[in-house]
Amino acid sequence: MDIFAHRGVSINYPENTLAAFQAAAKLPIAGVELDVHLTADKEVVVIHDETIDRTSNGSGYVKDFTLQQLRTFDFGSWFSREFGDEVIPTLGEVLELFAGTNHRINIELKTDIIAYEGIEALVLKEVAAQQMTERVIISSFNHESLQTVSKIAPYIESAALFAEVLVDFPTYIALIPAKALHVSLPTSFRKSVKLALTEGATVRVYTVNEQRDARSLQQLGVQAIFTDDPEKILRALS
Repeated sequence: MDIFAHRGVSINYPENTLAAFQAAAKLPIAGVELDVHLTADKEVVVIHDETIDRTSNGSGYVKDFTLQQLRTFDFGSWFSREFGDEVIPTLGEVLELFAGTNHRINIELKTDIIAYEGIEALVLKEVAAQQMTERVIISSFNHESLQTVSKIAPYIESAALFAEVLVDFPTYIALIPAKALHVSLPTSFRKSVKLALTEGATVRVYTVNEQRDARSLQQLGVQAIFTDDPEKILRALS
C-alpha cells in the first residue's frame, strides 16, 4: 500500500511549506499531497485554506493578494518559531523540488468554495513545464474541475474526492470521468467502498494517522493512504 505525505510531513513541519516537502522528499514513500489556490495575479500557490489567517501572520483571502504581497507574510511561525523564514510556495517550486525524485505528486484543486477560473489549465501548464505529467494526480471535491482536467489532459490521472458515502462509486466516477476515488477514513470501511475495490477501482484514503487504521486499510486492499506522519505509518507497514 502506497503512502503519501499529507501536505508534506505536516506532523513535524508547517503544512504545505518547502520545509515539509523537503522532509517528504527524503523518505522512501510513494508521494506527497498538496493543495493549490490562485492569487490575484494568477499564480498557483500551495496552501490549504482559502484564507491565509490560520497558517500565516497575515489575514485575508489568497485570491485578493498578488504573489509578491503573499511573500511578505510568515508561513511558518504559527507552527514553530524555528520556521519563521518559510514563505508560501508556488506549485512550480514544489514540483521542481521533486523533479529529481520518484515521488508522485497529488495536487488538490481547491475550487469547491472559490471557483478559480482557469486554474486547471494553469496547474497543467506547471506540470508540463516540469515534465511530470506521468507522476501527478489531480484531485478535487469539485468534480466539475475534474471534468475540465479530463477535457484538457485526458492522459493525466484524476481522482474524485468524497467526504460522503455514495451507493455506487464506480459508476459515478466513470461519469466524471475520473480514474480514482479518494475517500475519508470513516467512509473507507463502508460497503460501497469495499464494492468499489472488488470492481477494480483505485481507492486512496485520507487522513490516516493511526497505525492500526493503516494496517486495517492494507488488509482491505486500499491502494494508498494520505498521512500527516509518514514515518510512523512506514514503521507500521514495514
